Amino acid sequence: TQSTWDIKDVWISVMHNLDENNKWAKYAGPGAWNDPDMLEVGVSLPNIGLTQTEQISHFSLWCLIKAPLILGLDVRSVSDDAMAIITNTEAIAINQDPLGAQGTLRKASGLFGGSQVWAGPLDSGAIAVVLFNRDDLLEATITAHWTDIGLPHGALAAVRDLWRHQELGDFTGSFSAKVAPHGVVFVTVTPTS
Repeated sequence: TQSTWDIKDVWISVMHNLDENNKWAKYAGPGAWNDPDMLEVGVSLPNIGLTQTEQISHFSLWCLIKAPLILGLDVRSVSDDAMAIITNTEAIAINQDPLGAQGTLRKASGLFGGSQVWAGPLDSGAIAVVLFNRDDLLEATITAHWTDIGLPHGALAAVRDLWRHQELGDFTGSFSAKVAPHGVVFVTVTPTS
């Protein structure tokens, strides 16, 4: 069921639908998906709509919240940049995870709560995490503490970046990254001990 207003190809609309959809997370699951409306990736005209960074954030967050990945673009003329986003198999795997648990906002800090940690459990026992910087101008260092995402404080966990397609190493207790304005770092956190 559509859980929000119709989306528009502007950042404020994407953010509104993300926030509204988060309210309904407890009702989501296999056979009952919340729908914050279609993807606006690849819809933008130059200097109008979403930037490349915003499109990556939009797609990452829709994958995490298990939104139906309905394209709002004309597939006959999709750009290479948009194609690279909508065909990221690691991000899509999070969306299609059999557990079907909608990711949610776990922590908001910084000015106006703009440094955010979104997370959701996966069928494998890993946690999908999006470090999200809602600030319009400033880069932010955002930290996902294990206790915020459902892991024990001292756990050792392997972190994999889903956009860079690489292992980032093992971390104890938390993971931090610098995140561009309106950007994300999308990772999986897999307990190893």
